[in-house]
This record gives sequence, C-alpha cells and structure tokens, in this order.
Amino acid sequence: MRVGSFVLAAQYPGQGAGEALHRAVRSAEVADEAGLDTVWLAEHHFVPYGTCPSAVTLAALLLGRTRRVRVGTAVSVLPSTHPVTLGEQAALLHVTSGGRFVLGVGRGGPWVDLEVFGAGLGAYEHGFPESLDLLLRWLREPSVSASGKRYAFREVPVVPRPADALTETPGPEVVVACTSPGSVRLAAERGLPMLLGMHAGDEEKAEMVALWRRHARASGRPPEEIAAAGHVSAGVCQLADSRTAAVETLLKAMPGWLRQGLEAHVTVDGRARAMRDPYAYTELLCGMHPVGTPQLAADRLAATAERTGISRFALLVEGSGDLDATEENLRRLGAEVLPRLR
Repeated sequence: MRVGSFVLAAQYPGQGAGEALHRAVRSAEVADEAGLDTVWLAEHHFVPYGTCPSAVTLAALLLGRTRRVRVGTAVSVLPSTHPVTLGEQAALLHVTSGGRFVLGVGRGGPWVDLEVFGAGLGAYEHGFPESLDLLLRWLREPSVSASGKRYAFREVPVVPRPADALTETPGPEVVVACTSPGSVRLAAERGLPMLLGMHAGDEEKAEMVALWRRHARASGRPPEEIAAAGHVSAGVCQLADSRTAAVETLLKAMPGWLRQGLEAHVTVDGRARAMRDPYAYTELLCGMHPVGTPQLAADRLAATAERTGISRFALLVEGSGDLDATEENLRRLGAEVLPRLR
C-alpha cells in the first residue's frame, strides 16, 4: 500500500495566500521525512479553495526541496494549458528528478479560467481527449506533429525526451482524474490509472474501478497492465488520540474554508451550480475517510483497499488549517499508521 499526502494549499479564513503556500511547502518536506510515498499537488485559479495556480511549478520546487518522496500533480488542468507545454515541463521534471515526478491531469471545470486563458468552453466540453492524446504522444515519441481540431503543427523533435526506447527508460507516470463514466472510459482505453475524488465513497470507487477494467479489456489493453493499474483514492486524514478529537478539529476549520473557497468559483457561462453544505460535507468526509486514532485510520485504509482494489492514497492532511497541527498529523501518519499497514 502506498500512502501519500494531497496538498491543496488551502487558504483558511483569516489567512493570506503566502501562509497557505508556506504550509504546503513545509508539509511536503515533512511528508518526505515521515516516509510517505507521494505528495500530490492540486491546481486552482482565482479562488482561496487552493492557492497554487500551477501544480507543475510547485512540483519543481518541491522536487528540489525533497530527496525521496515522489511529487505529483493532482491535477494539472489540460484545457487551460497547451499539452506540449505541459509535456515539456513534465519531461524536464522527470529527467532532472530521477523519475520522481508523476503527472496527474484532468478536465477541470466550466470556470472563468477558460475565458482568462483563452481556451473557451469548447476546450472543456469537447477538447480533453485531443489534448490528452497529444500530451501522451509527446511523452512517448521522439518527434510529434499534430493535425487536430484544436492543435495543428509541423513535426518537431521532443527535447528533452522523457522516454528512451534504446535504454528502456520510461517516461513519467500519467494519472487521469475521473469523475464520470466518460472520463473512466477515456482513461481505460489508454491504460492510464485513475485519480478518484474524496467525495466518492468506497462503493462508488469500486464501481468505477470495475468499469475501468471492463473498458480496458474491451479496448485490448494487456491483462498484466490491467491487473497492475495503480489507481489513486483521494481522501482526508486527521489523527488524534480519539475519533471525537479528530472530528472536532476538522469541524472547527474545514467548513469555513469550504464555504469561502467554493463560493468563489465563477462559471464561464453563468450556468447555475449547486454547492454542498460545508458543515454537512465535512461530516460526510469524516465518516468516509481515516479520521480518528491511528488504528482506526489504518483499518479504514485497509478496508478501502479491500473493497475497491485501490492501494494508493492521496490524503488531505491540512484540514486543521494550522501549520504545526499539519506537521504533527503527517508525522503521526508516518510513524503510527504506515507501520500498521505494512
């Protein structure tokens, strides 16, 4: 089982963006020290829900600040960037970090980002498959050209090359955030593991894994590839000497962050959107994820792995909104939970 942290660089009420980003950087350093497998970095624009606008840029900093832990994006939003630009950045980080970089990509949402970056709503609604396929070609082939609806250019060499067939050096792992049957099928047909959100419970995640396997088999993916797919389950982790104390910590802090962060999202086309009740949503997350004592956390992670077939986790550990508490949470995760799982 591989357990990592999920870093949103969340800006809690009364905090500045600098405080949130400092906590994000420091939590990655502690995750490295604590023995976690991966630090996953979220990407958001124009909202305090998450103050990191470029997960790949923050990944570069953290790869330089750490020595052992892998660093991944969760996710880089493809409709808002050119896939070749992202491919070059991923290749650079893969080569210079000795293979510690993981590229997570996703479709994002119908947010005003699409207007600001000139992508347009069509890039979100229809353009994700074209962008993903161009990105994958860039990470796997020595030279690439394009003749799609959105991207068209003459053949150019890939420099630096992240994958080298002569030396059998693979490129960076690519993971796809999946929230719908369509995105599950997209990932499965390309043999890419899924990143599944913290809002989904074990039953829903198990159904998505089963659907992924069906589509992967139908598209002719190798059986060994299907069996070895390293899907990732996002969740929340808060440790304390009692479950009550852990839940109270999150209920004091997370609803305020969720309220101000989610309310700040603006849709590009003015479409109506429903927002969860922040307090009820926090309670839901506490009931679904490893929130409580270290033994409860280990048992819950093991149960999720058994029910879903997922053995990789990206856990939000900054739910208290406090740097010292986040560091303690990470250290306890490494010292008191990971040994129980092994």
